[in-house]
Order: sequence, then C-alpha cells, then structure tokens
Amino acid sequence: MHEALLRLHQEVRGCRPTAVVSIAGDGSQRTYHRLISADGSALIGAFGPDPDENRAFLSFSRAFRSIGLPVPAIHAADEAAGVWLEDDLGETTLFAALEEVRSREGGPFPDSALRLYRRVLDVLPRFQVEGDAAVDYGVAHPRAAFDRQSILWDLNYFKYHFLKLGHVLFHEARLERDFEALTESLLSAPRDFFLYRDFQSRNVMVRDGEPWFIDYQGGRRGALQYDVASLLYDAKADLPEAVREELLSYYLDRLAAKIDVDRDAFRSHYRGYVLVRILQALGAYGYRGFFERKPRFLQSVPYAAANLRRLVDAGLPVELPELSRTFQRIVEDWGAPSSRVQDGTGLTVQIHSFSFRRGYPEEVGGHGGFVFDCRALPNPGRLEEYRGSTGRGSDVAAYLEAEPELGPFWEHVRGLVEAQVEVFLDRGFSSLSIAFGCTGGQHRSVYLAEKLARHLGSRHPDVKVRVAHREEPYWPSAETPAETAAAATWMP
Repeated sequence: MHEALLRLHQEVRGCRPTAVVSIAGDGSQRTYHRLISADGSALIGAFGPDPDENRAFLSFSRAFRSIGLPVPAIHAADEAAGVWLEDDLGETTLFAALEEVRSREGGPFPDSALRLYRRVLDVLPRFQVEGDAAVDYGVAHPRAAFDRQSILWDLNYFKYHFLKLGHVLFHEARLERDFEALTESLLSAPRDFFLYRDFQSRNVMVRDGEPWFIDYQGGRRGALQYDVASLLYDAKADLPEAVREELLSYYLDRLAAKIDVDRDAFRSHYRGYVLVRILQALGAYGYRGFFERKPRFLQSVPYAAANLRRLVDAGLPVELPELSRTFQRIVEDWGAPSSRVQDGTGLTVQIHSFSFRRGYPEEVGGHGGFVFDCRALPNPGRLEEYRGSTGRGSDVAAYLEAEPELGPFWEHVRGLVEAQVEVFLDRGFSSLSIAFGCTGGQHRSVYLAEKLARHLGSRHPDVKVRVAHREEPYWPSAETPAETAAAATWMP
C-alpha cells in the first residue's frame, strides 16, 4: 500500500516525496501518511482496508467539493489498492483548538471558542440540505439511511460493547422493549437530509481560523437532529449546558435560512437523538477500551455519564424504565471524574532542551524516549541579530521555518514521537522523555521543544506535556513581551 501511495504521488506531483511521515491513527483501521515534497508542500496519503467505505468517502468528497463545501480535495485515487491522496489540512482539530483557547483564555468556554463553533454550525446546514441533493446514496455504507436497522445496530452496540463488557447490570427483555420504544420515537422525525454520522470535534480541522471537515464516510440519509447533537454532546469537549442551548438556537437560525423549520417539532425529537448518539459513543468507548484494551478511550466515559445524568434529570424523550435504571448504574459507577481510568493510563511527556557543551540531560523517570541532535540545522546563534533571542521568539521561529532543512527534520521527529506516544498510551506507560540538543541550548533545541509541545497538545489532548529548558538560566537575554506572547508554550 505504501508503494501505491508513492506511485500516486509521482503521478500528481511529478516526483516521489522526499519524506513520508506516519500520522497517529484515530482508532479505525484506516492509516494516514504525510507525503512531503522537496518544496515543503505536503499531501495526505490514505489507505482504507474496506473498499465500500473508501468508495463512499471518495464519492461524497467529490460531491461536496462540487458544491463548495470545505472538505479535502481528492488529488488521485487507486481504489483497487485502497489508497488515495487528499489535501493536507494541518494538525489542529476543533477539539485541540478548543483546549488551546481554554488554556490561553481561561473559563469553560471562552468567547473565541463560541465564535469558532458558530463557524462550524454555519456549515452544517449546508451539508444536511445541499449535501443531500449532491451525494449519491447508492454508495452509502453500510446503510443508505439511518433507519430502523441502523438505530438498532447502534443500540445493540451499546448493549454488547459497553453494558456487557463493562459488567453493567440490566434486564435483557425489558431493555429490548425500551430499545423498540426509543426507535419508534426516533423514526417519527423527518429523515430526508444528509446525516454526516460522526460530526464531532475531532472530525473538524481548523486551518487559518476556518473549519474544514473530514471522516464523513459513514454518511447516509437521516434526521437533522443527529449531527447537531453529535457536536454539542461530544463527550470530552464538555460544553456547558448554557452554551449548548445557545449554539442549538444559533444552528436553528442558520437552518431556517435553508428550509422551513418548526422549532418546537425539532426540539421534540432532539433529546431522543442526543440520547442515541451518546449510547453509540459509549459502545465505541467500550469496544476500544474493554475489547481492544486501549484504556484511554474509557477516559471519555465520565463525560458521557454526566451527559446521561443531565438527560435523565431533564426527562427522557419517551418512557424508558429499564434504560433509566441502567443509566443510573452508569452514573453511579462512572459519573465521578475518571478515578476508574486514571490509574495506570495517564501519560506525561517530558520535553527538554539542552546544550551539548554541558552534556546530555538526565532522563526524568519513565520508560525511555529520544534525544534529537539539532546541530545539523542552520544555527541562528551564529548571526548577531539573533544572539539575544531564543527559540521561543518569533524572529528565531521565522528564521528556522525559512530553512529547507527544518521540514524533513521536523517530520521525522514528529513521526517517531507520535508512534511512541501511541505505543505508550496503549501499554499504559506513565512517562516519556524527549530531549532536543544543540550547541548552546538557546535557539534550535528550544524552538523544537516548544513546537513539539504544541503539536502533542493538539494531537493528544489526554497527554500531559511538560517543557523544561535546561540552559534558560544562562540565556543572555529574554524576548520582548510581544514575542513571548506570540510563542507561548502549550501546557495542560
């Protein structure tokens, strides 16, 4: 599959990539690589093992692009090999952007986050209404509609992969009756729209402040309520209730510009779709966490449990006595902050910069890691104008980012570290050490340590990141306040 991607790159760019970097997976069987050309530009190479899913993604992508929706362009595809090339939309997901804003501005949901979510909700009605007219539902996989069969699949996914694997007590026959009642309620909503299916904060990329959308290969025809519920009740995004209500009203205003909207009727079905989406997500957390033994997925369960508690307190959409009892058990077991999933699953990455003049740093605990030698990169410290600056400064960043050697070096570092972080998370290790060394420990090593910290913060919000610059006491001067603010280090 790797060779097939290289051939596609040759066809599109007229050359083979100078570097290929694996991108950390999202829990699916699809794999992604960043293919970097000599000029520093990049495409994403994807491999999907399911040809039907691939066909749906490629067809939907082309349909959405044809009507101007912000999705990645498909540059080339070899469906027989299961590979394609698409736009590189960067590394910042909506979730990572939200966490960064919370860290920088404070509070559960700062105004800048609200503005970003509104930009996302500006686009959602276009997918649902214009997208419905553009896509070919004949390629939808595994179903062309979110119908009775689809709903029951999701509910049984919750039953078998969360309730049973998590040893949550329930009465089978009574639970099945509740599943039937909930399904009938959901099917009474209008369902003649495109349903994105996984419209959540990790499937929205943020580039230059604007949202771009990925991972809609499970799309099908369905109800409007499902996707907005998916976004607003995304577990670990943990939106405050008042924000959810404000954003729902904003979405309905945007939707009303496309179609006639009966707001009361919409809301009467909305809570049922919130519920089924939470149950589907719990099934996914259970499958990844209990069955695949990837405990970090269970870290989302307490947030989902809190959402269930709020739904029960507000009143379920229909009478669901056995589900209500089951929800109470989930809230009792999982509703507290993640005491059940913290033990042995929390990973801290310690990132250091240092000067080789004073030797290698001592490893700060943990299970090992990497030391990267930055001395092959051009050294801004040799130039008079940078001697009073450090790798935290915007001037040093601009200098290094203009050097062609930086791109391949960074891509290799990032690929190695991302792969190691994934392994450490899966194995439940608690600490990983990464160090960057250069001649003086002031410019190149500091820049790369800060860059890696920001990257890990965006890609792995569950990972704690700590940065230390060993030579900081010996730096000749500090940056100006403006430079320091522009290059602020991401911290949890």
